[in-house]
Amino acid sequence: MHIYLIRHAHAEDGTPDAGRPLSAKGRRQIRKVARFLKETGCLEAEEIWHSPLRRAQETARGLQKALRLKAKLCEKAGLRPDDDPQSLAHRLRQVRYPVAVVGHDPNLSALASLLVAGRATPLHFMLKKCAVLRLDRSGNAWVVRWQISPEIL
Repeated sequence: MHIYLIRHAHAEDGTPDAGRPLSAKGRRQIRKVARFLKETGCLEAEEIWHSPLRRAQETARGLQKALRLKAKLCEKAGLRPDDDPQSLAHRLRQVRYPVAVVGHDPNLSALASLLVAGRATPLHFMLKKCAVLRLDRSGNAWVVRWQISPEIL
């Protein structure tokens, strides 16, 4: 079993924070990452979980569309920037199919650190905007399979 942790793409500045849309730069980031993922065929997911914030929803929809994924979009609690990653980590341990999780930092970096290192702090990961981190479950542990970000593509 594996999961993909995906930080939302670049968003416009402004308030309210929850309603900030993706910027033109963010839409370019999604196209770049999606092109790589499509060419390599290395993202498969049955569901795409996202936070309730607009920029995460738009990132999830953009990737779903660009990759032509049939994965169901699901808004999930526990994915806001400052949410405690414990409850989401517990839910991910119960899942038996590939899931992509689109959210925010520092929550996603703390979640990755918790899953891989067993604790959320100190942070062992720093996900850039529109970065994708694949984690594979090995028994009760999670291991890093790969990570990409728009800057390295």
